[in-house]
Amino acid sequence: MSIAPGTLLNNRYRILSVLGQGGMGAVYRARDENLNIYVAVKENLFLTDEYARQFQREATILATLRHASLPRVGDYFVIPGQGQYLIMDFIDGEDLRQRIERTNMLSEYEVALIGIAICDALSYLHTRRPPIIHRDIKPGNIKITPEGEIALVDFGLAKVFLEHEATTTGARAMTPGYSPPEQYGTAPTDERSDVYSLGATLYAALTGAIPEDALARATGKARLTGIRQLQPHIDRKLASAIEKAMEVDPEDRYQTAAEFRQALAEAANIHTQTQAIAVAPPPFLSDDEENPHLPASGSKPSRSKVVSNKARRRIRNPWVGWGVFFTCLLVISTMLFARPDWRDFLVSQLPIPVAPPPTQVVDTPVPEYTATFAAAPILPSPTNTFTATLPQLTKTLVPTRTPTITPTPIGGGSGQIAFASNQTGVMQIYLINVDGTNLIQVTDMPSGACQPAWAPDGKRLVFISPCLAKQEEYWGAKIYVTEIGSNQPPTLLPIPSDAAGDFSPAWSPDGRYIVFTSMRDSRLPHLYLLDLVKEETILLSDMDVRERQPAWSPDGKLIAYVREQNFAQIWLMLPDGSNPERFSLSGPIHDLYPAWSPDGNFLIFSQMKADVRIPSLAGMRLQDKNTYNEYTIPLRNQTAIGPISNASFSPDGFWIVYEGWPNGSNHDIYLMTSSGVDPIRITTLDSFEFDPAWRP
Repeated sequence: MSIAPGTLLNNRYRILSVLGQGGMGAVYRARDENLNIYVAVKENLFLTDEYARQFQREATILATLRHASLPRVGDYFVIPGQGQYLIMDFIDGEDLRQRIERTNMLSEYEVALIGIAICDALSYLHTRRPPIIHRDIKPGNIKITPEGEIALVDFGLAKVFLEHEATTTGARAMTPGYSPPEQYGTAPTDERSDVYSLGATLYAALTGAIPEDALARATGKARLTGIRQLQPHIDRKLASAIEKAMEVDPEDRYQTAAEFRQALAEAANIHTQTQAIAVAPPPFLSDDEENPHLPASGSKPSRSKVVSNKARRRIRNPWVGWGVFFTCLLVISTMLFARPDWRDFLVSQLPIPVAPPPTQVVDTPVPEYTATFAAAPILPSPTNTFTATLPQLTKTLVPTRTPTITPTPIGGGSGQIAFASNQTGVMQIYLINVDGTNLIQVTDMPSGACQPAWAPDGKRLVFISPCLAKQEEYWGAKIYVTEIGSNQPPTLLPIPSDAAGDFSPAWSPDGRYIVFTSMRDSRLPHLYLLDLVKEETILLSDMDVRERQPAWSPDGKLIAYVREQNFAQIWLMLPDGSNPERFSLSGPIHDLYPAWSPDGNFLIFSQMKADVRIPSLAGMRLQDKNTYNEYTIPLRNQTAIGPISNASFSPDGFWIVYEGWPNGSNHDIYLMTSSGVDPIRITTLDSFEFDPAWRP
């Protein structure tokens, strides 16, 4: 459970807000009450020996560093029975990933400046005694402050390089597209590994595309697409410098960050080696503007800054600012007059407040409501005709009301939900009744399990493992099937073996096929179809874009899925992968986790602004595909109920089960009506729960 804003941590650090949340802890923005400056508080709640040592190692590494492009550590402490805490510089601004998403690609000059600044930081790290290897350089770990300064952050995977060690020190993880091939196995990583990751990061910034994965390249499954193939106007010398840094064999790369820096400086004609480095700041901020998120002048860590004259003129020219303002005003006015419901759409995209929690959410279900469900009979074989009924649900709230669910021709359900939880320290699959009773652990996979999906007969679950935390992509995962109530161990699906990773399985309504997402054959996730009868696997996707999170229509005639280019959108295709067509047109919004209504007439899906990362719920009729006619859930004039993710319907369509965290931290499984009212909290654990799936 995250720390509530306003809490005074360790009698010194006043928690102000949550900057990021994960399965093992959070990162907070806080104020140091002793020094009156803003700081970042990094938390680790996963206190097993290995994770605790790794977190303390990060604190030890950062505490010794003094460089303008690296965060400084001011404190480290442990609160027994609660967690470990690391206090460091608060670095405001946007990260490089956000800038790429905002601008699609950066200029050659900006890319070179960022590369030079990070090379300087890496040279400093690599020449420590002993050397420090970062091992997780990617766009999300490079920050650009409101003053245009560059900083390299997140040393959670860093290691101290000891030449005579047989094995490396520190955790090993991979970010597809950015990690070098030696980081996937047992080969040693060294400073050339950081050179590769920085080269891949600059590749993405320059082209707007993630490079082919290093493991796929090393095994001959992919070749690096040249920078000038994607962007022919890019300077040949700069493209060659970045591509050399990304050579598969470490011996063929630049051997030091200093060599890479020199190549970038020569390619961009930047000859002043002692020049301080900075790029254009994020929009609407300049050097002269006071940033309320940073300490007052003098209390903030000193960092180098030189913004190009062109960038300064662009930021400080008042006519440009007024021109942008009136242009935006004209566009918004046109949208509102042309389409009145744009107002409701725009309002629906605003961040959902996380405190205080909505008053109608019941956080302690045992005294607050009672529910009685009689389990419907399990269907004996795959079928599209639901005959079971969902009995009445009685829940007591203030004021008292008793909604009654009546049977429908579509059918009911068993009143049981599968979900993933790390309550034992490792993610596993559980079953629970919709009244919060009869919690049963289904899996006991040593590396964790998640993403449960039911067979249409309700007797079997398909899931993935390993699963250490909720992620968008599960590198190295495989798909298993288990029979509920059986003592037999889970069975690996007959999918051709591949180290890349298979995940997001979904069973077809007739029970013959499973569609899933895989990283095989490409650096990007794509959709594949497994025929359980013929044991054949077929590629369904377009190999040039990211495609994931498939969902079958109830009649088995369509597959909804997420297709991501600049923004994630919901698309539809036939089960053989043909006739792909766009379903959602949400603009600069990510649409994720599509789920069909039981009658197949509409879909619900999560919506999330790229810069806010708080999902809300939307729906749209199938007949309105490729339009802006989505609606929000809850409907307008109803109270928002907090972040919603991974939503899906009960078999009769009256209820929606979803993952929610209305207090801003603890993720639980919730139930609400299909119109988005009267949410009920089903799980009451302090652990992380997600991926709910209603049993047929």
